[in-house]
Amino acid sequence: MTDLSALKYTAEHEWVLVEGSVATVGITAYAAEKLGDIVYVDLPKVGSSLASGTVVGEIESTKSVGELFAPVDGTVVEANQAVVDSPELVNSDPFGEGWLVKVEFTELPALLTADEYAALTGE
Repeated sequence: MTDLSALKYTAEHEWVLVEGSVATVGITAYAAEKLGDIVYVDLPKVGSSLASGTVVGEIESTKSVGELFAPVDGTVVEANQAVVDSPELVNSDPFGEGWLVKVEFTELPALLTADEYAALTGE
């Protein structure tokens, strides 16, 4: 289990784990709960260039379709094929096996702390 207080967050309900120059990105448990049962995940391809704030994929649930935004500028170095094959991992383990992409970033933008994200969601 990831230490949630060590993560950074976005207003779009994504979490970011920074390890060196690589950011692992997923959606928060709050987002997964709001989406409901996730049935499809579309991720950017390895080697794709991402621009912070742009739509880079989508997550579909039985209730709605949500967009996945890039939290950083950089290049996708890994996409979680397990989530593509078994989208329910995002619901069952959003901060672990349900991660979405790993991005080698050029610059880390200002992201929310765990406390700031908790205040945003009212949790």
